Amino acid sequence: MNKINDMAQPTVIDKKPTSPNTTPKKTDSLQPSVRVLIVDDDEEDFEIIRDLIQNIPEQNFQVDWCKNYETGSKALSNPKHDIYFVDYYLGVKTGIDLLKDALAHNCEQPIILLTGQGNKKVDMEAMRSGAVDYLIKSQITTEQLDRCIRYSLERSRTLKKSRDSEYRFRNIFERSKDVIFISNRQLEFQNVNHAGTELFGFENEELLYHNTKSLFVNLSDQKHILKTLTKEGKIIDYKIELQAKDKTIKSCLFSASLETDETGKTYIQGIIHDISMLKKIEEIRLQSEMLEAKGEAIRMLAHEVRNPLTNIILSMEYLKSDAKSESLEFLNIIGRNSKKISSLINELLDSNQYYKLKLEIIPLQVVISKALEEVADRIELKKVKVNFSKPRYEANALIDLDRMIMAIVNILVNAVEAMTTEVGQLTISILTHSNFHTIRIEDNGKGISPENITKLFEPYFTTKTTGLGLGLATTHSILQSHKAEIDVSSTVNKGTTFTIKIPAL
Repeated sequence: MNKINDMAQPTVIDKKPTSPNTTPKKTDSLQPSVRVLIVDDDEEDFEIIRDLIQNIPEQNFQVDWCKNYETGSKALSNPKHDIYFVDYYLGVKTGIDLLKDALAHNCEQPIILLTGQGNKKVDMEAMRSGAVDYLIKSQITTEQLDRCIRYSLERSRTLKKSRDSEYRFRNIFERSKDVIFISNRQLEFQNVNHAGTELFGFENEELLYHNTKSLFVNLSDQKHILKTLTKEGKIIDYKIELQAKDKTIKSCLFSASLETDETGKTYIQGIIHDISMLKKIEEIRLQSEMLEAKGEAIRMLAHEVRNPLTNIILSMEYLKSDAKSESLEFLNIIGRNSKKISSLINELLDSNQYYKLKLEIIPLQVVISKALEEVADRIELKKVKVNFSKPRYEANALIDLDRMIMAIVNILVNAVEAMTTEVGQLTISILTHSNFHTIRIEDNGKGISPENITKLFEPYFTTKTTGLGLGLATTHSILQSHKAEIDVSSTVNKGTTFTIKIPAL
């Protein structure tokens, strides 16, 4: 028998008939070739197994050979065959070592362990190490190899489909924007996707087996969920409030079902959908509708006042043409006050034009920049120095751009007018947080007395000799409609600071 040299790559043994009288199979009518690699340091054993494989009917095999552990390990670390047969004894190392080495290199193809004699201990070790089957060389037949190969290849295809399916679902699990979880019957998380860490602010390790009582704002919600799951087996879109690590309240929809695994153990799988932003949008929409109704009432009132006011003005003008000097002064008083009432009506209507909000996701940097452009002339005339500090990333918020610019402009105008020419300093900064952004507008002007600060946002309150005192009242209403908060601190003769907190996106 001719010896086959040990090579770095598997040696290809061409298929051939087992006897001179055997007619070669017509490969063009056979199924696609199955590539087989045998790792065995005994050439005679290899040839016996090769011939048995080649005698399997209605199949076309390409059989390759690796003579030792080293070449076998290299071949399995870069698998190019459909199935592998590995001898248990391979010199100093064993087929079990080669199995572990192959699995370490992510070899997914089926591996069958071969040995010279039966050994239950080796059999069990082979199965634990990842072998799909275990064959005793002296008992191998063509029929046994046929069944072994068919079974192993089918099992390999099934496992590959399962792995692919698991990968797809794992991908969906990890990339979902909703929190997907598996928990025990006490709602302690056993598996949570990345969205859970983002929603609650905990690391994944902190969430696992976390006592969910601390997450529920109302413990009655947790009790209701567990009671419903026990009674009905599922709960769908139950509205709850959950608390993040930083104590932020999240409005959520909770859906879950009670499941049973193959061992009969029950568990809960579910989804938590964060609707906090939708709730904010809904609150802003309702606020907008309320303000729209208020604006409509003001417009109706203005219309009803203007009609008789117009008649008064026309009558006054008619009387002035024939009035005597002593009456003319009183008519002039009526005229001046009528015009003042008309101006008040116009101001009142202007202050209620913000009610129809056109909400968009806008960076606050854009709002401040555009507001500064609006007051650029005033800043230039007063020679005020402006310092605008903004964050590196966009501070996005859900706002009506035009109305928010109006609100900021009113504050800037007041700040500029309160400062002395050439020494005024206006400092504007934007700070970002997880749930809100902060706008700070500071000036070094004359400041506001404590008794006046409490009246600052009241309609028609003003300390100026001109103006009707509706600017800051309008600002306050606009910010309220955006669910924003405003605070003022001031020291007389030192300056004033306006601080605005607006919900973040």
